[in-house]
Order: sequence, then C-alpha cells, then structure tokens
Amino acid sequence: MSSRTSASRTTLRAAAAGTTIAILAVLVLAADQFTKFLALENLPERQAVPVLGDFLQLYLTFNPGAAFSLGEGVTWVFTLVLAAAAVTIIVLAVTRVRSRAWAIVLGLLLGGILGNLGDRLFRAPGFLVGHVVDFIHTPWLWLGFPSAIYNVADSFIVTMMLAVAILVLLGVRFDGSREKDAAATADDEDQPASADPHAQP
Repeated sequence: MSSRTSASRTTLRAAAAGTTIAILAVLVLAADQFTKFLALENLPERQAVPVLGDFLQLYLTFNPGAAFSLGEGVTWVFTLVLAAAAVTIIVLAVTRVRSRAWAIVLGLLLGGILGNLGDRLFRAPGFLVGHVVDFIHTPWLWLGFPSAIYNVADSFIVTMMLAVAILVLLGVRFDGSREKDAAATADDEDQPASADPHAQP
C-alpha cells in the first residue's frame, strides 16, 4: 500500500473534519445532559445507591470546584478555562484539523467540555458559577486515594486528554501527517541527486 493511499484513509477534507467534530460533540453533550437529568430526577442527594456493590455506585452531588472539589471559591475561573478550551478546539476544527484520529478525539473532548461548561453557565447558583452535577462513584478506580464523584462529561474529558497525549507521542499532526514521515521527506529533499553512471563527462 502506498503512503499516499494510507494517508488518504486517515485524513479528511476540512468540511468532513469539522462535521465529525461537531456531530461527536453534540452526541457526548446530549448523553451527558440526559444522564444528569435522570440523576436529578431519580437520585436522592448525597446518598449512595449501589448498582454493582462497591464496584459502581450512584451518588448525586453538586461540585462547585474542579476535581476533588478543589477551588470551590473560584468557580468562575473553571468556567473561563472550559470556555477557552472549547473555543480553542473549535478554532482548530475550522483551521487545522484534517486528521481522522484528531477529529474523533477532539470531537469527544469538546462534547465533554461543553457538558460541564453548560452546568457552569446555566445551573444554580448562577451564571458562570453554576455547580456541576456529579453522580458516578467507582471507589475501586482510585487505588486507595480519596475517591471522586464524576459524570459522563468528566469521563470523556479524562479519556480524551489521554488520547491527545498518545497522538502527540506518536507524532500525529493535525493534518494527518506524522513527524517521522515529515522528517524523512525533508531528508530525502536534502540529499543530492545520485550520479548517473551513463551521464557524459
């Protein structure tokens, strides 16, 4: 398989990349808000509801801060950070992303960011300082450290940030090319043309 054929299968046109990011973001946002709606309608606040024993519990709580409820007094800061991250992804989607892998990862990440950003903007106690709805508790996941309550948006944010790190380590660029391929191409261009044994002196 030629490198050109392989690259064509992993790259997208600008419109397709943007559409992929938008669709995935909307799906994650919808899933996050729907599950939060179900939690608010059906779960008692701050009471553990076992689903699979200690493996999975539902525990409705409202988080004004970041992970582990840090920074509770500066909720607006987290709102601005989420908004900046969302704008950055949208700008990248429009201007640079052509890689199928990057489009998928950034679309899922954007959906998670928008899910929690919506809580910050529109939930009590008010605009910019809303508390995020958390309801998933998996005590085993934290390996003895203080466990956190989280939501669907958090799950996508964490897993997609790991995926971003993997793509960076693999050298995958936003346009679908790879760092090593670009370096090899540059080396080939720098090499002088080989001597033609049939050339006349």
